[in-house]
Amino acid sequence: MANGVSARRYSAVAILLHWASALAVLVLIGLGLTMTHAALAPLRQFQLYQWHKSVGVTVLALTVLRLLWRLTHRPPPHPVGMPARERRAAAAAHHLLYLLLVGLPLTGWAVVSLSPFNIPTVLYGLVPWPHLPLAAHVPDPAAAEGLLKQVHALGAWFLAALLAVHVAAALRHHFLLRDDVLRRMLPGRRPSTAPIVEPTR
Repeated sequence: MANGVSARRYSAVAILLHWASALAVLVLIGLGLTMTHAALAPLRQFQLYQWHKSVGVTVLALTVLRLLWRLTHRPPPHPVGMPARERRAAAAAHHLLYLLLVGLPLTGWAVVSLSPFNIPTVLYGLVPWPHLPLAAHVPDPAAAEGLLKQVHALGAWFLAALLAVHVAAALRHHFLLRDDVLRRMLPGRRPSTAPIVEPTR
């Protein structure tokens, strides 16, 4: 199996979850920048916050599915000759991405749950979404909300920077190293027959 084509690329489910997550994260970043920095009418800003929360919950759900799929399906091996330090860096970057894709929606959910305005969340205008039961267990909900807002904002900037590095690394592999790292995640594409090496555990 390790030398077959099927071992050289991600499964269709993994590819679908990856690109759905990527699109949702880009939408989240765009919504976040617009609703916090653009001069918007209150109603428009409220709508964007609702969309931001809806897409954030979607990212959380997609990430949970991706983690479950990753735990039960072995990823393709690395290209042969890929230095061990690069394999370790790639693994660390993926772990950080997963951490942020879980942590940011959770911190955003906590901010909404601690808000004194108690604004309900309705996903995509259709599905009511509950608050986390935090306010009754936090001595100073307002202070906790402010701290979590800062954590959420800083985490979002860090995620954007990490995504830029992730994309740059994929393009480097594709255009400079000319290996299969990017091709194996593209839908409808078959990687080349370049040698591969099993991933380190």
